[in-house]
Amino acid sequence: MAEAFHSSGPVLELIEIKRTFRQGPREIHVLNGAFARLMPGEAVALVGPSGAGKSTLLHIAGLLEQPDSGQVLVSGRDCAKMDDGQRTAVRRGEVGFVYQFHQLLPEFSALENVVIPQMIAGCSRRQAEKRARDLLGLLGLADRVEHRPAELSGGEQQRTAICRALANAPRLLLADEPTGNLDPRTSERVFNELISLIRQTGVAALIATHNLELASRMDRVLQLGDGLLHELPRGYARG
Repeated sequence: MAEAFHSSGPVLELIEIKRTFRQGPREIHVLNGAFARLMPGEAVALVGPSGAGKSTLLHIAGLLEQPDSGQVLVSGRDCAKMDDGQRTAVRRGEVGFVYQFHQLLPEFSALENVVIPQMIAGCSRRQAEKRARDLLGLLGLADRVEHRPAELSGGEQQRTAICRALANAPRLLLADEPTGNLDPRTSERVFNELISLIRQTGVAALIATHNLELASRMDRVLQLGDGLLHELPRGYARG
């Protein structure tokens, strides 16, 4: 299910992103001028120790949280200057999220979980079901579309969550430990299928992970430390 790539410019640019949290009298500078740029069809790993601010960075990139200062450009538009309604519209149309825990709606089938975000975005039921079936079929779930999350394995749940994240054909995919709750064999399969979909659709993906071996197989690796992002050399975790 190949999709046309959008313009060749950056999908996401983070420029001088700063974010500070307060714990009583103490200030914690989680992000201290972070820069990042993602291009279409690029899978970029985000690594760093627990507490370094990876989830905060993803939330800011996905317009779920405002930075204290800096620019968040999605498809060239500075979303940090938008109001809540404008950011919601960009997030709904251009950003997809995958979490460590699938967060599927338990009362709905796999198919319905992928259909619902499309209908919220204005797609007809017929069109939404066709795309949902296509996506689920690509990830080997064609015979599981009518099953509810509790009837699916952990890997099937997470693959359904990936389909849901891509349902509205976003330009940007943000994933927070998408294989962190899976056994090694299932993690490998889900990772390979996720990378395949990134290549097919041209989405730009920023994937937070503690799995350094998987990270080393992505196009680039960004390490978050001391509030800054540093690009690591290719294959750093293999040798």
